Amino acid sequence: MGIIMNLAHRGASEYAPENTLAAFYKGLEMGANGLETDLRMSKDGVIFLHHDDLLNRTTDGTGKPSGLTWKELQELDAGGWFSPAYRGERLVSLDSFLHIFGRKPIHLVLELKEPGLEKVVIHSLNEQGLLGKVTITSFHYDILRAVRRYHGAVRIGYLVQQWDEEKLERLRELQAQQLCPRAETVSEEDVRAIKQHGFEVRAWKVSSEALMKHCLRCGVDGMTVNFPDKLSDALQDMV
Repeated sequence: MGIIMNLAHRGASEYAPENTLAAFYKGLEMGANGLETDLRMSKDGVIFLHHDDLLNRTTDGTGKPSGLTWKELQELDAGGWFSPAYRGERLVSLDSFLHIFGRKPIHLVLELKEPGLEKVVIHSLNEQGLLGKVTITSFHYDILRAVRRYHGAVRIGYLVQQWDEEKLERLRELQAQQLCPRAETVSEEDVRAIKQHGFEVRAWKVSSEALMKHCLRCGVDGMTVNFPDKLSDALQDMV
């Protein structure tokens, strides 16, 4: 096996407010060799980093992100909800994220949370010369199919609750590289079978250290974790 992908999930989101620069920097400091984030679009067409359908949980704003312009979104506090120490952290645009982290020797994973982003995301990656080092993921097959229409070679990962033969067939149709099952559903037998079909296996929703170690025993190629320091330590112990 090659180097396992230790992807800081929305940054080191156990220790800093998710999808902020503070969380991404902390993730790299803690040993992550990659960053995972979520993409949505503002009212005026700017792609930015945010997970939820609403702004309420992780900012001092309310309502749908698509209801505000990028200028309005930039005025929101995206850190105070997590801790007073992070008050003043701001939402991050995709272009800024790529500019800051795109040249580093790390994996970048972009999850598209809604349709309509595909063309703009591909354009941004192309503008910054990053089409070859980013993996685009989604739970929505139609979104991934649109991504593939816009670019024939960008890396694609399909997020699923668990794998089956139909999912593998969809991967083949997309010429995708990665299947991403929920960590709780992962087994050593399944990982071996998926890899035999030529796909990487990257687990998500790794909610505990015990589940993280289970995924490692199963032989996954990587995982998204809120605590990249713990995965980094576990990988060191395997050397």
